Amino acid sequence: MNQQLDLTAEVPLALAGRRVDQIAATLFADYSRALLKGWIERGELRVNGAATKPKRRLIGGETLTLHTQLTPRENWQQPQQIDFDIVYEDDALLVVNKPAGLVVHPGAGNPDGTLVNGLLNHRPELSLLPRAGIVHRLDKDTSGLMLVAASLPAHANLVAQLAERSVKRTYQALVEGLLIAGRDIDLPIGRHPQQRTRQAVREDGREALTRVRVLQRFRSHTHIEAALATGRTHQIRVHLAAIGHPLLGDRRYGARGRVPAGASAAVVAAIRQFPRQALHACMLGFTHPVSDSPLQFRSELPADLAQILAILTEDAGVHPDE
Repeated sequence: MNQQLDLTAEVPLALAGRRVDQIAATLFADYSRALLKGWIERGELRVNGAATKPKRRLIGGETLTLHTQLTPRENWQQPQQIDFDIVYEDDALLVVNKPAGLVVHPGAGNPDGTLVNGLLNHRPELSLLPRAGIVHRLDKDTSGLMLVAASLPAHANLVAQLAERSVKRTYQALVEGLLIAGRDIDLPIGRHPQQRTRQAVREDGREALTRVRVLQRFRSHTHIEAALATGRTHQIRVHLAAIGHPLLGDRRYGARGRVPAGASAAVVAAIRQFPRQALHACMLGFTHPVSDSPLQFRSELPADLAQILAILTEDAGVHPDE
């Protein structure tokens, strides 16, 4: 069934000078650039009520309005009982704690059994919102906090906060190798030129900044905290791999299963059999879209990450001063 889509967003001054299609991709981030460009060209996405061209540059303060019929390509309407924790909920939004292994939304290879299906089971009215209200996503094998809008006004507000980079997102991760100190990784990211399911550091990519802080060093791994200043696809995974420290378990981005010298068979097995990228979204901060109050939520490390950290801590104690 087609869905009538009516969205409005004001262009923040932070996006002044950029093209309409680029701004639309930021403010209406739930929809692909191809869809947005088509809507602009057909006059369904307008600037201050008037049709425009995708390459027109805006000065900030304009109003983008989108009126179109959305034809879903997958079944986004099927509620299912899905296991995930709700950290906070009110009329405007939800904060959920996604477990590793749960796909966020239906797509090729995952027609159902996703977080979206679980959200629709919990609150059926979310079916009226773009992507069931999901404001930002996490990879299937990344655990942690996600923000979900529960109304169209809240969705527009939260997406704008994301575009203005006022939503704070911090992760904990375990990386291969020893990071001597924290650092800012400021490297542009774009789609990998040959492997379309991957991202890569590339000169013509989009600005990307990750702030890394060391929490604990082991013999051949480092426990870090990574704060996103931007929100590119796979950003933390790509950035850490680019500086030679891929996430433990992240074989897509070069993890090699590195083990400490002389480690026991149990330690080697724990490292090499870790089933996912060791990444957890541990903190989420934003302004409530209705009350305008600052909110911040934290999530404890899941059991698999806590266990591997304990194993590496014990290994470092067995082999001191190495």
